[in-house]
Amino acid sequence: MKRIGLLLSVCSLFFSPANADNITVDGTSRSYNVIVPKDLGEKRPLFIFCHGYNQDANWMQNSEFKNNNVSMEAVCDTAKFVMVFPNGINKSWDTSGNRDINFVKAIIEKMVTQYKIDRNRVYLGGFSMGGMFTYHAMNRIPDLIAAFVPVSGYPMGGATANANVRPIPILHIHGTGDETCAFSGVQPALNVWIKHNGCSTSAQVVNNYNGFNCKMHTWGPGNDGVYVKLLELAGKGHWICKEPQVYTGKEMWNFCKNYSLEMNEPQVRITSPASPLSFLTLGGASQTGDIIVSATATDPDGTIEKVEFFDGNTLVETVLSAPYTATFKDLKAGTHTIKVVATDNEGLTGQAQTTISLEEPTTNYVYTKVFENTEGGVPAGWMTYDGNEMRVGFSNGYSQGSRVFHFTGEKHDFEWGLYTRNIEGKPRAGYARFAGKETPTTLTLHVGNYEVMHRLANWNREAFSPVRIAIEDMDGHIIYEKTVTPTTNIGNAAANSFSGATVGRFNFDVMETGRYQITFYTADEAWADLVVGQASIRYKGAPTDIRGSHITTDSDSTIYDLQGRRVSSTLKKGIYIQNGKLITVN
Repeated sequence: MKRIGLLLSVCSLFFSPANADNITVDGTSRSYNVIVPKDLGEKRPLFIFCHGYNQDANWMQNSEFKNNNVSMEAVCDTAKFVMVFPNGINKSWDTSGNRDINFVKAIIEKMVTQYKIDRNRVYLGGFSMGGMFTYHAMNRIPDLIAAFVPVSGYPMGGATANANVRPIPILHIHGTGDETCAFSGVQPALNVWIKHNGCSTSAQVVNNYNGFNCKMHTWGPGNDGVYVKLLELAGKGHWICKEPQVYTGKEMWNFCKNYSLEMNEPQVRITSPASPLSFLTLGGASQTGDIIVSATATDPDGTIEKVEFFDGNTLVETVLSAPYTATFKDLKAGTHTIKVVATDNEGLTGQAQTTISLEEPTTNYVYTKVFENTEGGVPAGWMTYDGNEMRVGFSNGYSQGSRVFHFTGEKHDFEWGLYTRNIEGKPRAGYARFAGKETPTTLTLHVGNYEVMHRLANWNREAFSPVRIAIEDMDGHIIYEKTVTPTTNIGNAAANSFSGATVGRFNFDVMETGRYQITFYTADEAWADLVVGQASIRYKGAPTDIRGSHITTDSDSTIYDLQGRRVSSTLKKGIYIQNGKLITVN
């Protein structure tokens, strides 16, 4: 008994916080642990970190963040900032109301009074349920927190970003082997904020980050120069990484220290295009025309002297006064990083950026690849309608209705699929559409013959219901359509096994170069549904109507119409043949 008592005393001593305190919030006494470095000084930062469900501040500080080599005390002492580990009521957090939001606000006020904290440099993070609370706080107190770090947690019902919230810097840390908060839910949550912040949807990825088996994904800079980052820990579970190469506490501080609510630099936001643009062209060169980029620029303590628009590192235009717009002409195939840089009267700069991508694939183009890692959302370039609600990608946070499913059954013909339905059974009232005019994706098809491949399923139709696939112009006029009946029904649950989804193909001709959309319609029946699993398109050559034509001439000036009739060299808009080759006159 004496040995056990001594052991308990030692354990109690080891896990007791160096500095514990209480504060009354809304009539309730709340407690927290606080780390205050020696020689702190004034106007230093504050970091608040919330424990997971069924944990407490002691456990978070002395176990989750500490081993023989590293501790938060060491990070705080080196960087000189105050760290607070608050205790949730009943070892949990209010992730939908204001109970714990008010607790955080009270902590900030007390730290400002007690330690003369710089209220412009307050940061918030949390583990597991604390991470869920961190996402909640992004919408509730963005004016009090300069940057956020959720670890191994995200909103289970889907993330949201209120439209009036400023751009939010986020570092999310998560293990791919997490069985409590599955890693598959991280990207959908981040995508909401990537879009809100105006960041490119394509990340820069550093493999083997810091020489460790992990990846650092970076989106941005977006509006006001903020970044969204994901530290992906390969194979790691539901815990905080304490490896010397990648110590969570140090990673959190290295990210957050770059942000302050006190903006001296110019603030820049790209207002148009609202999302990154994507131009997909088959059968010929891109025809984007002039692209107008517009931005706003303000300076909190001075004036804007100039706003520069860049294509990568190439200056396109300099604008000296509002409105700030620039015209981008003759963009070549590839991904263009469009940067808008504002300079103020003190020479300080701020920037925002977006992307414009031009693709001219010469082989099969899989336009469903964007389904990957968009569970619970509608992917970029796609839109859905169910007779009641239209959803335009990229959008996220859906737990009901049209959205992407991640299929996890023992057998599944495809891993990701976009589901939609027809609630009332009205004609053309249930569909999933690629490259509609509401999306930032443009699909241009030159004159030619094309092949579409598709792999479809029904979601909850045991008797199966047909799907109509239509190639349409932007006015909704159908140039070709094909009705197919799926050969598998998933059974109303993403975890179900399913197989037997056949691969279908069809060919169609385009006789006039232009912008088109590809639509998958449900049957015109109440609660008819469909799941688009895989789909691709490729250019095959000249239209079949004139392929193999033997019309030839001795002179380049002789031109024929598609019926083989000789026409004048003064051509109206249309398609012609000259020496057996197509001529398109726009």
